[in-house]
Amino acid sequence: MKEEVELSLDSPELYLNRDLSMLEFNRRVLEMAADPNVPLLERLRFLCICSSNMDEFFEVRVAIQKQWMSVGSMRKGADGLTAAEILKRIREQVLGVVRDQYQLLNGELIPALREQGISFLHRAEWNDEQKAWIHSFFNRELLPVLTPIGLDPAHPFPRLLNKILNFMVALEGKDAFGRDSNYAIVQAPRSLPRMIRLPDEVATSENCYVFLSSIIHAHVGELFPGMRAKFCHQFRITRDSELDVDDELVDLKQAIAGELLQRRFSRAVRLEVSNKCPAELSDFLLEKFGLKEDDLYRVEGPVNLYRMALVCDQVDRPDLKYPAFEQATPARLQGEDRDLFRILNEGDVLLYHPFHRFTPVVELLMQAASDPHVLAIKQTLYRVVPDSPIVDALVKAARANKEVVAVIELRARFNEEDNIALADRLSAAGVQVVYGVVGYKTHCKMMLIVRREGRSLRRYVHLGTGNYHTVTSRFYTDFGLLSCEPDLGEDVHRIFQQLTGMGRVSKLKTMLQAPFSLHSGLIERIGVEAANARAGGKGRIIAKMNGLEEPEIIQALYRASQSGVKIDLIVRGICCLRPGIKGVSENIRVRSVLGRFLEHTRVFYFYNGGEPEVLCASADWMNRNLLRRVETCFPVRDKKLAKDILNLGLRPFLADNTGAWNLRRDGVYQRVRSPNKSRSAQWELMEILGCIKG
Repeated sequence: MKEEVELSLDSPELYLNRDLSMLEFNRRVLEMAADPNVPLLERLRFLCICSSNMDEFFEVRVAIQKQWMSVGSMRKGADGLTAAEILKRIREQVLGVVRDQYQLLNGELIPALREQGISFLHRAEWNDEQKAWIHSFFNRELLPVLTPIGLDPAHPFPRLLNKILNFMVALEGKDAFGRDSNYAIVQAPRSLPRMIRLPDEVATSENCYVFLSSIIHAHVGELFPGMRAKFCHQFRITRDSELDVDDELVDLKQAIAGELLQRRFSRAVRLEVSNKCPAELSDFLLEKFGLKEDDLYRVEGPVNLYRMALVCDQVDRPDLKYPAFEQATPARLQGEDRDLFRILNEGDVLLYHPFHRFTPVVELLMQAASDPHVLAIKQTLYRVVPDSPIVDALVKAARANKEVVAVIELRARFNEEDNIALADRLSAAGVQVVYGVVGYKTHCKMMLIVRREGRSLRRYVHLGTGNYHTVTSRFYTDFGLLSCEPDLGEDVHRIFQQLTGMGRVSKLKTMLQAPFSLHSGLIERIGVEAANARAGGKGRIIAKMNGLEEPEIIQALYRASQSGVKIDLIVRGICCLRPGIKGVSENIRVRSVLGRFLEHTRVFYFYNGGEPEVLCASADWMNRNLLRRVETCFPVRDKKLAKDILNLGLRPFLADNTGAWNLRRDGVYQRVRSPNKSRSAQWELMEILGCIKG
């Protein structure tokens, strides 16, 4: 038995800041873009993902910290940092990431792509034929939709949309009315791509592109006849995208729809300008947007790198992308007889996406919609597009006069508009639509089908770690369980009752649920491992998730480590726990694994005195998930399937040495390098589950 060291486990020195940890994650994404072992177009895609992540980081996390600072809050998290201190450190880290992004793009990726016949032509490189075609394109596609706005007393500074490409133009001379405006704003049309592919007859390479910004830049003078454009510089503003909705409002959908209109013009949090933009112009823009110098970021290239992702999809070069793979089907679901109700009566089925198709989930719904013995279908929907086959099945079931209930979370960030359209479509088809619980996001992923079999009713369920999104299921790793196990069915039924009706908390038979029993249930299980270790037995925890931040969970892990429990945490993104601190966390190892698929599974393994318990969940170990959302955590009680999860969903990621980083106690991640044979968890899983084509 290990002796516990007397340390205060709530000391700020034991916690990393969640926002700085998120930036560390984005740094790892950027490292994937810089990795020469990653196919070239996939490296460009990782660079674009890094840019997109940074946008969301400013829209949400920086916006939140700015709100705290604006009201003079001295509020501190477990790490002991105030909003002002966090923003200062964010600024320091972001400057480094932005610099490295553009150095990688300009110094490595663009030259390497050019060698492969994929070129991005700057204005100085256009030959006469290209100039003629581009000028024709400008007159045909751009000029009719551009609306230049001169800045004068009759034309005040316009309200510019969030993350839209704009140009600030300095003008000289008088217009037709004798006005002499110093500046004008030109907004790039949202309807056009930011990368324009030149036709073969004028292209100098197989795939030849010009930036839309370059086209506008080259011809901006034509928007101001009789005046001279002295200079033109691109810029982009990022705005606060958190919705401010009063949960007490009578009509939540109407309130969110109203807030979405305002979000496009909400408070600015970041200004990006080209690196050649003069200080007088950037100062002018900062003043107009109510920003300070620390909110300004100069870039050496396009202000929105994410728009270059179009090239990754458009260019047909399989040799520069990850090898094609074919999603597999679990053995029990193969064959001509796909009666899923019969199959599930013979035992549970585990799906591991994207290695397994998402099709069985859709098929189960479609069979339920057509089956005369099915009486009711209930489902939670968090991120689902309105034209999804999942939605088609629910509509079909409702039109077949089945009782269909959809619990839609309208406040799924950046999917609010889709979810409002989804709610409208389902309601029109006769589906009973509810929006969950006031004050708590409904983030759980569950489906319930009630079927009459003989004289009794049987419940069939699907529980998952990810969304009912047929597109992202091809790129996100998630587990899903199909079952008709009575206890699971009873628990899912009770949770749906909570979501659609009212009443006291029901005690569940097998599942854990946030915000009621999940937090305490995890702490209890961590405590059992600690007690077993202190008693001289084996304590072992392996947990995989997207984020770890909740202080009480971290303290429970620290206590378990002090007791001698060996703990492996596979945390893709945010991790606020510091591993490797003597006397506190020397028995904890934290790693992050990245690859072609986004690691999204939430899986928790507890040794449990030799009777291992494997749990899958919709929740990360974050404060919001455990205490402010409706989440589910379900046991995998079939021993074979539980062993499959351990051997497929956890152990390969502990052995990965190609896309893995280990977290050091100082909060810095160190790339895992091994002189031994390279091991990629995702590649091994594709081989094991038969996904690799050819």
